[in-house]
Amino acid sequence: MSQTFSMCLVLLLSLLFVQLSAVAQQESAGRRPHVVFFLADDLGWGDVGFHGSEIKTPNIDKLAQAGTELSRFYVMPVCSPTRGALMTGRHPIRLGLQVGVVRPWASHGLPLDERTLPQALKEAGYTTAIVGKWHLGHNDRAYLPTRRGFDHQYGLYNGAHDYFTHLRDGGHDWHRDDQRSDDPGYATELIAAEATRLIAKHDKNKPLFLYIPFNAPHSPIQAPQSYIDRYPQIENKERRIYAGMVTCMDDAIGQVVEQLSKSGFDLNNTLIVFSSDNGGIPRFGSVGQWRGSKGTLYEGGVRSPTVVVWPGQVKAGGKVDEPLHMMDWYPTLLKLAGVDLKQDKPLDGKDAWPTITQGQASPHEHILLNASPFTGALLIDQWKLVWNGQVAANDTALPKQEKWELFNLDNDPREQNNLYAQEAERAAMMKKLLEQYRFEAVAPNIPPNQAPADFKTPEVWGQVP
Repeated sequence: MSQTFSMCLVLLLSLLFVQLSAVAQQESAGRRPHVVFFLADDLGWGDVGFHGSEIKTPNIDKLAQAGTELSRFYVMPVCSPTRGALMTGRHPIRLGLQVGVVRPWASHGLPLDERTLPQALKEAGYTTAIVGKWHLGHNDRAYLPTRRGFDHQYGLYNGAHDYFTHLRDGGHDWHRDDQRSDDPGYATELIAAEATRLIAKHDKNKPLFLYIPFNAPHSPIQAPQSYIDRYPQIENKERRIYAGMVTCMDDAIGQVVEQLSKSGFDLNNTLIVFSSDNGGIPRFGSVGQWRGSKGTLYEGGVRSPTVVVWPGQVKAGGKVDEPLHMMDWYPTLLKLAGVDLKQDKPLDGKDAWPTITQGQASPHEHILLNASPFTGALLIDQWKLVWNGQVAANDTALPKQEKWELFNLDNDPREQNNLYAQEAERAAMMKKLLEQYRFEAVAPNIPPNQAPADFKTPEVWGQVP
């Protein structure tokens, strides 16, 4: 065999290998990806290791290393509105969820005429499961997860339930497939066990949407003693327990990701998202360098630690600084799954995939952060307009004196320098836009913050024996 022929053969084989690799990558990209979506509850920006926290989160940190951080990813100031935005791709002002959360004694939830993310994915052949906290309606079975597109449900309906007894306001709030479950154990560990069980038994040839919304580290501040003992250096008792809660959740995330590998899932066709539903609570955790906290419209209340992992599709160790919002996941995931976005109700969310993977600009000309009767905020590029930003999201009255603020987040990320007067023309334009959203909003559902005297837990929860 001549040297020239050998060289040509090597070149031909090399070209063939490159073509086959390209075809394989195209096929992988064209397949409907498995989606595992982790959502923490009340986790602050500064509560993860990759943002410098003293709390140990090695598994979340590994996700950040393996994927891309979305450094300007926005959520709502409390959890039910954020979850509604994720499930529908629509602003909470369209859902009546712009004020507060769905209380245990509330009769409303995510409107029943909304198309949900799991419904749309199920129509495309996905197996859909929620393991964790729902918090989008529970007073009637029509609001429950298995009626809203999930094939399987496990966990709790409300927030702030006891992690060990699973009680909330005297009612039993732990369920499997929307029937009472008496599984004993700490909630976060039960969620991990169920999620890994589902992965282990799943037919890998069928795409999976596994939504894992933890109730951790939301109050009550409770953790297994073994996790609390990992932080003897933290003097404040509540902070020590909180750190244990976060690390327990991190271990749960690690178990789920490990199970994907054990069960032979094609990780090159598996999209993993980690995020938090709202800002943190400085009393227990940390909002990092940002102003504000959960319930407020400053960055500490609405900027979420968020990472996206998909080997071969998303850059490892990358960072996206363009503003995106939780509602964007609805159209983004549906497009990746090959689902038609045409529907009766218009979407507010945008396909964020070109921004995440190709470095394109944010698909938004502006992002509404909220527009309630009492408070509001929106973003245009680096500019942020805030109206009564310190009013807590569950408050149901205007402050005695309204407050308008305008910040340039590029120059003033901590929102200390109010430019509302200096940038009068810009402020007026943004104020008009915010007022338009407030005009468009449906009437908010506002249940009382305290349980009525005659409140009895709904039968659908499963009563205490």
